[in-house]
Amino acid sequence: MFSLGSWLPALPGLAWGWALLDALLQGLVGACAVSVLCSLLKVYLYIQCVNDPERQAEKEAIAARWPLLGLLHVLVLTAVLALVGSRVAALVVLEFSLRAASSILSLGKGAHSSQLYLLCQYSLGCGVSCGLSFLLEGAPHRSWNLALAAGLAGLLALHARRLARHVCALYELHSRARYCGICILLLAAGHGIPRLLRNALAVTFAVADLAAVELINRDFLSTGEAVRFWTPLTICYTLLVVYMQEESRQSTGRGTVFRTVVVRMGGLFILLLTVGRWTDILHVFVSLLGELWCLLRSGVLLESCWKQ
Repeated sequence: MFSLGSWLPALPGLAWGWALLDALLQGLVGACAVSVLCSLLKVYLYIQCVNDPERQAEKEAIAARWPLLGLLHVLVLTAVLALVGSRVAALVVLEFSLRAASSILSLGKGAHSSQLYLLCQYSLGCGVSCGLSFLLEGAPHRSWNLALAAGLAGLLALHARRLARHVCALYELHSRARYCGICILLLAAGHGIPRLLRNALAVTFAVADLAAVELINRDFLSTGEAVRFWTPLTICYTLLVVYMQEESRQSTGRGTVFRTVVVRMGGLFILLLTVGRWTDILHVFVSLLGELWCLLRSGVLLESCWKQ
């Protein structure tokens, strides 16, 4: 595999250093994808609150500005995604894809779609990381490709954050006065943001699922080993999906979301105790921290989704 480090002389620890750089760049791309998702959802939910006089308190909470917290969120999520191994990241992607398919089939196109977008934040980061790891495996100048992807993702995330700040500060004034082209466009087509996100996430997770299956299967030397891994995994994920569907029907709220995260990661932990490696166990705990961090960061948006 060729990378930026392949152009330099072989020195002790140099390969490890370039591997760490590649992991950080992959994590940064995934974190930027999550930032874009949150910014667009913030725009959509704010517009919905503006159009409803009874949701002024929600509008003010969404419009609250915490610029340093947004930067900290990207940095922490970058570190978490860089630490998580490709094996556990692939399992997280597959678990969410199964859960999302079950939710879509059982709930249809309801008000829960916005909540599902927020719940996929960490899985989206893992999916982008898995997809890049698979697509760039063996690519010439891998580090340069990742650096370019990180630069483009950072630019997109920056513009999405600026759009969210602009909307929260000036949308009401500009939409009434028909003054700003961006606000007029959102006034006419802002309701299509969930459809845009749905299509983008569908493509992203389709690629991520294929990459996840390939990344997991490459560790098996025979079909028997693969069967011994996939059989308990399928049973575990099926039971988790059934449990979470029942839990979501019985109650909603922040406590339920955090409880399901702990149950999901606990099930993955027990599964990997039997068929995984010790590094996988460590990566499960890192994934739990990543999931909780994303949910804590988007608490205001989740509250707004539940009130819808």
